[in-house]
Amino acid sequence: MGDESNVKKSSRSDVEARIDFLLEMEKLKNVLRKTRPHGLSRLENSAEHSWQTTLAALLFMPEGLDALKVLKMLLIHDIVEIDAGDVFVYDDKGRADVAEVEHAAAVRLFAMLPEPQSAQLMALWEEFEGRRTPEARYAKAMDRVCPVIQNLNASVSSWAEHDISRQQVLEKNREIENANPELWAHLKNEIDRAPLREE
Repeated sequence: MGDESNVKKSSRSDVEARIDFLLEMEKLKNVLRKTRPHGLSRLENSAEHSWQTTLAALLFMPEGLDALKVLKMLLIHDIVEIDAGDVFVYDDKGRADVAEVEHAAAVRLFAMLPEPQSAQLMALWEEFEGRRTPEARYAKAMDRVCPVIQNLNASVSSWAEHDISRQQVLEKNREIENANPELWAHLKNEIDRAPLREE
């Protein structure tokens, strides 16, 4: 069976392989998160989150980073959820349990692409996950920003729905300070005033 799939992959052109990958990415639009788009009652999907996070990173991008690398990381960072699903950021056990599944998903999905693109995107995903570079640390921190903004401006936040305490919110999102101290100071002030459970 493995031999047949290799023959099928090698018989497709690079253009066809990239189109197949884009069609597979459509599935990310069906992965639901815990947050809601501002002003809407439905849940946000992971494709929407990836786009908005990439936009946020562009808006707050500091000097001295490889901006294209950051934006690439954020465009691909959640595609593993096609196979692994979304795990709530405050579910520490769930996040640990899903790590292997996410890695296997990255291997499968990026293998759909021709080389060297396949290896390049896999390396970017691993760099992001490992926070190995200033770009990865910035991207990881910015990944926290939009959910915080959404929750702070929701009539019913996912924090309240899932009984997340103020301390949990602060601890989980503190790394935003690594991306932009001014932004974190603003968000922290809002979190301090939000109607959240105290531990």
